[in-house]
Amino acid sequence: MKTLVIVTHPNINESRINKAWVQELQQHSNITIHQLYQAYPNEVIDVAREQALLEAHDRVILQYPFYWYNMPPLLKKWLDAVLQYGWAYGPDGDKMQGKEIGVAISTYGSKESYQLGGTNRFTIEELLKPIDAMCNYIGARFIPPFTLSDVSNVTDEELEKSKLDYVRYITSVQTTSV
Repeated sequence: MKTLVIVTHPNINESRINKAWVQELQQHSNITIHQLYQAYPNEVIDVAREQALLEAHDRVILQYPFYWYNMPPLLKKWLDAVLQYGWAYGPDGDKMQGKEIGVAISTYGSKESYQLGGTNRFTIEELLKPIDAMCNYIGARFIPPFTLSDVSNVTDEELEKSKLDYVRYITSVQTTSV
């Protein structure tokens, strides 16, 4: 299965977690890494290039820091530009049919804070429902998310483990949806 990881971190060089994940993924030839802020520093998206990348892969992972309960603005802009009517949905819009889409996020909040009754009131799965709905709309399958929480307190050992877990997540067969 060919996997495309779309990394959307506004300042990847200052990131401990997302940068470490990218460095680990770069060691795997079956994973294509595409960093949106590096590819589009002026935020002018080459839609044809992006659609060709998507068509060439079976699984797409959206990797980003989770803040303000959402994705970085460039990823939202990318989704709006690339998943076009007649290409991703609507008449003849079948290019994403059958593909798998997942999310890999890092959160500042603890795992416990993303529970019913927790500080953030909702689970990560609930907060990712818009991506799940988008996948359904374009005929893709949303796979369970990969998360690393409480990033300001992650030890070096936990980071090393998360890198290996992330590779397993990307290369494994996902059997259930959120």
